Amino acid sequence: MNALAPYKRLTIKIGSALLVDKQGKLRAAWLADLASDIAALKADGCEVVIVSSGAIALGRGLLGLSAVALTLEQSQAAASAGQIALSQAWAEALGRHDIVTGQILITPNITEERRYYLNARTTIATLLGLGAIPIINENDSVATAEIRYGDNDRLSARVATMIEADCLVLLSDIDGLYTAPPAKDPNATHLPVVKAITPAIEAMAGGAASHLSRGGMTTKVEAGKIATQAGTAMIIAKGTESHPLRALTEDGRHTLFHPAQSRAQARKRWIMGTLAVSGWLQIDAGAARALLTGKSLLPIGVTRVTGSFERGDAIAVLNEDGVEIARGLAGLDSEEARLVMGKRSDAVLELLGVGNRAALVHRDNLVLVGAKEDVNELG
Repeated sequence: MNALAPYKRLTIKIGSALLVDKQGKLRAAWLADLASDIAALKADGCEVVIVSSGAIALGRGLLGLSAVALTLEQSQAAASAGQIALSQAWAEALGRHDIVTGQILITPNITEERRYYLNARTTIATLLGLGAIPIINENDSVATAEIRYGDNDRLSARVATMIEADCLVLLSDIDGLYTAPPAKDPNATHLPVVKAITPAIEAMAGGAASHLSRGGMTTKVEAGKIATQAGTAMIIAKGTESHPLRALTEDGRHTLFHPAQSRAQARKRWIMGTLAVSGWLQIDAGAARALLTGKSLLPIGVTRVTGSFERGDAIAVLNEDGVEIARGLAGLDSEEARLVMGKRSDAVLELLGVGNRAALVHRDNLVLVGAKEDVNELG
């Protein structure tokens, strides 16, 4: 059974201990095999985003630093030197398959602040659309203990949900979740499927198993909570052997965490339940009818703009009577919305320039309030 067959957009997280040996040297042969696996997935029509650890581990070797304890300043310096080597390694490995890579360094504000979030998502989507593979890592050269993810398991989950990946694959030194840490309990049982992350599942996680790794099964389960609650499946699989992704396509052992809900359901629940409204758009009857048939909200149907909001903020959509009929994410900021309201799409492009979105709220970012299908989805 091909475990990756159902998925067309993957986020794959690679741990430091897989990429770098105990002497701080790149495991070049292993990376070459992994690159071959990635190329095969891409040839089958799958989009791939890589979240790669290894910068600090490589930098330690390059700078002759200790393999165990580093100060914050030494970690930042190691990340700075190692990130260049890491990017070069990925570019060379995937370049042998005529695949272009793009580097993106992320800090927590990028996935937590809406404007940065949208920009990062757009960059990643553009790279994928151009046939490239984004290589993502935390920007450890400037991050401090107070402002950082701390491990790439959770970072990869944030990235997977940001780009609406179908599945997050965590390649590790273990082939999935067990009922207890197998290194400590010989009677531990492997779990092939986890339908929901319950307190009992969380209790099964153990600590970090390698000095190169910042997290263990605990952070992987936490990553699973982030991913599955947003509608993304997650797989934990062993990555230490050659061709780890090919192994997953050939029924290799792993643990699959089922998504808690569909991505559409998760997104709508998030828009309706977790975002404060920053502004209001009042629309005419024609625009209201268009929304009910699944159309985007275009400026021509907007009669009034209230509030101050940025692109990506949550806004409410009101009908002619002032009743909220929808809620969504703004495609333009409030000043732009006031400039183009009531105007046709061709006039909008003239005012804002080619490349700007014509929709004030795209249908993918819009939830109908009280519509039967949305009430059911929102539970």
